[in-house]
Amino acid sequence: MRSKRIYRIAKTFLNYGLDDLIPARWLPWYLRFGRHMMFWWPNKHKEKSAGERLRLALESLGPVWVKFGQMLSTRRDLLPPDIALELAYLQDRVAPFDGHAAQRIIEKSLDIEHIGELFQDFAVKPLASASIAQVHTAKLKQKDGELKDIVIKVIRPDIRETINADLELMESLAAVLARHLPDGRRLKPKEVVREYRKTLLDELDLLREAANAIQLKRNFEDSELLYIPTVYSDLSRKNVMVMERIDGIPVSEVDMLKARGVDMKKLAERGVEVFFTQVFRDSFFHADMHPGNIFVAKDDPTYPRYIGIDFGIVGTLNREDKRYLAENFLAFFNRDYRKVAELHVDSGWVPRETNIEEFESAIRTVCEPIFEKPLAEISFGHVLVNLFNTARRFQMEVQPQLVLLQKTLLYIEGLGRQLYPELDLWKTAKPFLERWMNEQLGWRAVVRSVKENAPYWAEKLPELPNLLYDGLRSQQRIQEQLERHRVEQLMTQQQAATSQFWTILTASGVVSSVWLISQGTAAWALGSGILTVMVGLKAWRARPQIKTKE
Repeated sequence: MRSKRIYRIAKTFLNYGLDDLIPARWLPWYLRFGRHMMFWWPNKHKEKSAGERLRLALESLGPVWVKFGQMLSTRRDLLPPDIALELAYLQDRVAPFDGHAAQRIIEKSLDIEHIGELFQDFAVKPLASASIAQVHTAKLKQKDGELKDIVIKVIRPDIRETINADLELMESLAAVLARHLPDGRRLKPKEVVREYRKTLLDELDLLREAANAIQLKRNFEDSELLYIPTVYSDLSRKNVMVMERIDGIPVSEVDMLKARGVDMKKLAERGVEVFFTQVFRDSFFHADMHPGNIFVAKDDPTYPRYIGIDFGIVGTLNREDKRYLAENFLAFFNRDYRKVAELHVDSGWVPRETNIEEFESAIRTVCEPIFEKPLAEISFGHVLVNLFNTARRFQMEVQPQLVLLQKTLLYIEGLGRQLYPELDLWKTAKPFLERWMNEQLGWRAVVRSVKENAPYWAEKLPELPNLLYDGLRSQQRIQEQLERHRVEQLMTQQQAATSQFWTILTASGVVSSVWLISQGTAAWALGSGILTVMVGLKAWRARPQIKTKE
């Protein structure tokens, strides 16, 4: 299976001429020679642009590769404009599968004879199509007779086999890298692929996505920052999900947003606030925030509100991860590189024996140039390369549980670059993080902890006298047992000393008796022997007694 998939990938790359995108100086002579020898795999799309060829190749290889292209599409600072523009089509304009097949899937999943039983005006042509699913519009027939505009998301048929093939290939490659790459152990490629497998397979379960949407909607109920559409969970299945249809402007349509008078600065700042709110307040964040999944509501352009869709990938953080990240962010914003270095050591991300001064200097070298610059002037790609080199130098380990967060940060940065390049990311995020840290560590945290635990304490208060009495009785019994054990130890030690005394006398008597016999004084020897036996009996009786547990 893996060899067939490798064959398919190589053939696709060469048939679309993707080898032309690699600078010749990066290809050794034997690879260039090998390419010329594979004449039976020519470039069949020479008339198409490089960006279009790359998009079509990734699209034909399946969802794993489409996801990669989606992430690249947000990094217009790293790609030529024409390639970035073509890759943006992967966000919601992947080639769809047959709409009639989608209708049959919906009917089978919802156990209905015809789609008209529940829906009206079902559109066979999909509204949008992505790597894993596509969306069809319809109107939901409600019990009161009214019609509700909805969309129906349908998982592509037979997609799991393709995904599993790519994941198996990635796992094999990760195992080779972990075994042979000098940085393999530190980079944890197998753990990263394992985390990616879980994330991608979770995205195939629309019941899980429905639950994620419901959770996010509850977190942002009545929020002015983010709106989450209503999910009809009773009409959702593992491969079908019914959701409220939203009316918004794609966040990638910057010209349309500006034409409607949207405050682009506030929109970009609110995007940063939405992200940090999800991560630090809720510990539950949308982890697939590419522009195809983000819209802007049309109601108030001066106070723009985001609309989120596609909740198949979400990330969670535990308390320790959140605390660590917040302290690191604040230390970065305050340019306290010493604190950053110490946090890395304390968290175990770098070895304990790391030289703090050298690590601090390395971090300063990477990060200092990016401060006090607008987003448009910051090359995060360059910063990431330098951070990677720093990590390799100090044996920093990759944290698989934060891979989703890192990917989401790339999406957010790319989104902010498109909306408002002059955005000061640091000044926008710093007040939020400071407020969050104060809430976690200050007097407000104490008050909140008391409020959260008050019901439990009230429940246990009537039991307090009995608990106190039981505790004191238990402590008394323990003290009595310790005292008894101490007395027994003292008695045993005393017996051992007495026994040792009589044993020494017995040994001396034996020696004396032997000496008297050698001198020929039989009477004295007999008396000494009798005395030695008596002393020996005394030593035997005085020996410590070993108690056995019954």
